[in-house]
Amino acid sequence: MNRFRLNNHRCESFMKTADSQKDYPPVLGSSLAMRKVLAILTEDFRLYHDLVAALKARDLPFASLSFARRIPESVGAILTSPAEAAKIRFPHVVRVDDIDASIAKALQLLKGKAAWRELWIGVDPGREPGVAIIGDGEVIDTRIAESPEAVAFHVHQAVRTFPAEEVKVRVGHGDPTNRNRILNALSRDRLRVEIVDEAGTTHRSPQPDVDAAIEIARTPGPRAVPPFEIRPTPGEVREIQRRSRLGSGGVVTISSELAGAVARGELSLEEAIERARRKERGSKR
Repeated sequence: MNRFRLNNHRCESFMKTADSQKDYPPVLGSSLAMRKVLAILTEDFRLYHDLVAALKARDLPFASLSFARRIPESVGAILTSPAEAAKIRFPHVVRVDDIDASIAKALQLLKGKAAWRELWIGVDPGREPGVAIIGDGEVIDTRIAESPEAVAFHVHQAVRTFPAEEVKVRVGHGDPTNRNRILNALSRDRLRVEIVDEAGTTHRSPQPDVDAAIEIARTPGPRAVPPFEIRPTPGEVREIQRRSRLGSGGVVTISSELAGAVARGELSLEEAIERARRKERGSKR
């Protein structure tokens, strides 16, 4: 889920010590043309390096700042840890608890966008669902959830990170087993959740699940009314049994009952394999 946990390690070696703005490094990754740039201001060594890696991977320009020096005029938004945010006197400070969402929010602040009128969140159901977040018609963040239930975490985070007057969550109608797991997980919140006909949303691309989620987010559908029954198909049960053989190195094939529990989200595959192993060990005594 790309949840960042702070370790509060201190490190001074990466901080610049010059007084003038010119002593800060010019922005890195110059392909994104912006009048203002992102900046990192933290003494948390791990957070700093995780942010640098994420920004370089996106080819985004950024500057590294020091608490001992003034903030250059070229800076439009600052990424920092939640513990350090109160120390920074600057209008656009983003507290980082999730790398992807925090960078997305900082980029929107650079564009002068602090709040949205409409926030659409699209979900392409699957074992690892694609999630897309659209603010006022613009794609502002995308990601892959690690499980159907994890979609709820990403939705909560999006709603908190990108405040909007109206929020709609739209889930594709395909893959009924995983779709219903997603819908039941989302039903705990008072959000408008719609089921969307996802015909034509799948494209051949490097990120088909994300691209489908973007199309789903843009497509209205009828409101979902939970709870939804989760009934895995025989084919899904057999597929999970096959994965259990692969996951255990050919040693264990879990029962259809355990495979059904995995399909319904009641157990992880690893937990089901361990239960099968314990049962097998017990039967040999």
